[in-house]
Formats: sequence, C-alpha cells, structure tokens
Amino acid sequence: MSKSEFSKLHIAMFPWVAYGHFIPFLHLSNKLAEKGHQISFLLPKGVQPKLENSNQYPTLIHFFPLLLPHVDGLPPHAESTSVVPLNQQKHLAFSVDQTRDQVESIFKAIKPDIVVYDFWFWIPSLARQLGIRSMLYVVVSSMSIAYNTKMVAKETTPEEATELPPDWPSSAVRFKAEEAPIVLFKAEDFGSGLTFYERIRTTIVESDAVAFRTCYEIEGPYCDYVAKGFGNPVLLTGPCLPETKTPMLDEKWANWLTLKPPEGCSTVEEALPEGFQERVEGRGLAYGGWVPQELLLHHPNIGCFVNHCGYGTMWEFLLSDCQIVLIPEIGDQILNTRLLVNELQIGVEVERGKNRQVSKESLSRAIEFVMDKSNETANMLRANHAKLKQKLSNRDLQEEYINNLIQALQDLVKK
Repeated sequence: MSKSEFSKLHIAMFPWVAYGHFIPFLHLSNKLAEKGHQISFLLPKGVQPKLENSNQYPTLIHFFPLLLPHVDGLPPHAESTSVVPLNQQKHLAFSVDQTRDQVESIFKAIKPDIVVYDFWFWIPSLARQLGIRSMLYVVVSSMSIAYNTKMVAKETTPEEATELPPDWPSSAVRFKAEEAPIVLFKAEDFGSGLTFYERIRTTIVESDAVAFRTCYEIEGPYCDYVAKGFGNPVLLTGPCLPETKTPMLDEKWANWLTLKPPEGCSTVEEALPEGFQERVEGRGLAYGGWVPQELLLHHPNIGCFVNHCGYGTMWEFLLSDCQIVLIPEIGDQILNTRLLVNELQIGVEVERGKNRQVSKESLSRAIEFVMDKSNETANMLRANHAKLKQKLSNRDLQEEYINNLIQALQDLVKK
C-alpha cells in the first residue's frame, strides 16, 4: 500500500477572487477529495452558492465564507472580479487582504496541514507562524509567470518588456513590439502597497512549493524555467478538468453562445449594435451570463471556437474537437496563443489592424481558413489538435499527475 493510500491530508484552499481561479481550485479540490483528502475552501460569502453544485464531495470539501470589508473604489457588495473592472481590482485585492484576521481564526480552528493559495502574499508568513505549509497554485500558464518575472522591477521599458528573457525555451512564444503597452503593468499599488508583480514575486519566493495547473506535455520547458529561476519545488497537477457527469446540455443551451461585456459596458446587451438581437433572433443567441462552456464545445453542431485564449478556456478547447481561432487581449492570453499557434500548431490567431483593432473581415478570414477542409494547413491544425487531445484525455495521465502531487504534498508536510 502506498503512502498516498493511508496518509490523508487536510488541505486549505484560498484562491484569488475570480471565477477563473475559484473553479480550477475547486477542480483540484475534487481530484484530491476523490483520493480521500479533506478540503477546507475559503471564499467570499456571496460566491459560495454559485460553486456548491460543482462540489462533487460535500462530505470532504467544506466551504468557509469570508466577509469582505468594503473599501473605497469598489462597487457595493463586490466579491469577485466579475463585477470589478481591471483598473479597480487593486481595491478588491486590498479588501481581501483585510480578511487576514478571519483567515487566521479559521486556520487556528481547523488546523490544516497545508494551505494552497494564490496572490495572497501574506499567506506564507501566516502559515509559518501556525506551523502550516504553504503552496502557491498557479492557474495561469507557467509561460506567463516565467516571462513576467523579469518585469518585477519598477522601471521596465516597453522595449525591455518584449525582449526574450535569458535562456528562454522558445523564440516562437513571445510578445510583439506593438503589444508592449498592454504587456506592462504600471508600477503602481495593487493593494496593500505592492505592485502586481511584487505580489507575484512574493507569493512565489515565500512559498514552500509552487504548483502549476499544467502538464509537461504542454509546458515542460517553461516549468523548468520557473524552477531554475526561483529554486522552489515545482509541481504539476495536470489539466485537472472534471469528468463530465452530465452528458446532456439543458434544453436552454442545446443551441449555444456566451459573451462577456466589453470594457465600458455593464452588460452584453448594451454593447450590441442597434437592431442586432432582432436580426439574429431565431438563429443565434447573445448572452452575458454563465454558460456550461465545456459542454457547449462538445456539441456536434459547433465546429469552430473563437476565444481569447484564457487559460481555463484553453484547457477546455484542447479537449474538444473544435477548430480554434484566437483573439488574445492581455499578457498571459498572448503567450498562450503563441504557444498554441506557433509552437504546437493547433489553431490560428486573428490578424489585427491599426491600434490592435480586429476587423470583421480578418475574423471572417480566420474562421473560413480553419473550417476549409480542402486546405492542407487547416487539416494539419486539425490533426495536431486531435493528437494532443488524445494524449491529454488519457485518464492514466491525469491520475499520475494527481498521485505525484499528493506524494509531494505528503513529503512537504513531513519535512
């Protein structure tokens, strides 16, 4: 009998307050609970009801709600990034930082073996005071962490931001010169007197270990790059996507689409051209709420998926049969796109015009290109995607990653 079968852990989870972090943290929690480990999941009080249906092991995974104090600059009752514009998220970070006393009280009461967290730079020191190990769980690509660590310094120029870091694994995965303004975060406070990159650096350097939601088959060289740069043990969880237990879409979604409000608009409907909804009525749907995207991507009527290449979305489409068209907007999405388009060659990136604008013509060209079954390049992309999907869908592969992670956590706790 292996140690993973008889040595059960109590693990606290404390993600950044975005659904793109809540959900992968809960996916990992489900994988660990499946092996019999106990999970205590810290999250804002108002978020808990929205995640309870995704808790596959309610006898082992328990939620601990936090009351986020209001701070100036935040919308009333804001508890996640879904209602907070990017330029105000520093206030949200500061609000959660003010829950340290609540978190300490919870930890003293539940006495976890290890806390898995992200962005909360104060967690490692708090954990050490209480005799708890800490592990940073990164749910964005290892590439973005590896590339951006050189930009922690306060004075990074646009030219420096688009230079390849020393010994970078691939010249195909990089930023373009015209993307420098959106790659750089300004050296300004991102809550509690730290810049965004200072938060990242502190959370990495102070942690006992760093885990990435990825696998060697996709990002191996970049994980090695991070390990070499910081010296922390680097662990991998694999894709960590749940096995679909509901094979059928609700009737409401059996036909399709999802959107998010663009900058400057509070709803999707507000951003749509006048008359758009009337013109597509009966043959399309524009919706700004949450939809079961993973299930949608497996619907036989969907052949192409146009998206921003966010990390969670990336894993979902990698395990689909869709052709992939990418329109990245911010730093990590851009690097994800360059990996998939330039290195793995499974999709295309939409060409941008002046000021990074995407025209309907360039989008149309990209979609028509990947859907053309007579085009050799499009068929090559389809074949590459199919091979990668087959590899990533191997249940034994995910099992191996989770078992190795558990063994590493057990070893970490015993040190």
